[in-house]
Amino acid sequence: MNSWDLKALDLKPRLPEILSSSDVARAIVLDLAAGESLSDHQVHERAWLVVLDGEIQVATAEGERVSGGVGLLVEFAPGERHEVIASADARLLLLLTPWPGSGHPGAMTIREKLYARRRAAKQAGEENQS
Repeated sequence: MNSWDLKALDLKPRLPEILSSSDVARAIVLDLAAGESLSDHQVHERAWLVVLDGEIQVATAEGERVSGGVGLLVEFAPGERHEVIASADARLLLLLTPWPGSGHPGAMTIREKLYARRRAAKQAGEENQS
């Protein structure tokens, strides 16, 4: 058994701490100062975000919005784009499963990583030309 006092952890702002990681799940805790955000992003895994302290606002690319404080639980589908903004200093618990998810660089072979990098570079080049 492992256990953590999530409120007592000495975290550095914007530096997530991986609490546990296995081939089935990963648990991460992080602090966001008021006004800071996890800009529009997505993860490869199903994700659950729990507010342990403070308040946040969450928005999806589809326009869904929710805000709340301690006890708020938000679930994201794999690949669902979203943004998290701290309305007040916040401590968050993020659970990802399965770990790593399909398409995650940690689950890719070296060849798949190479192709993914090439695709990303090509897309970045195309966006810069626009």
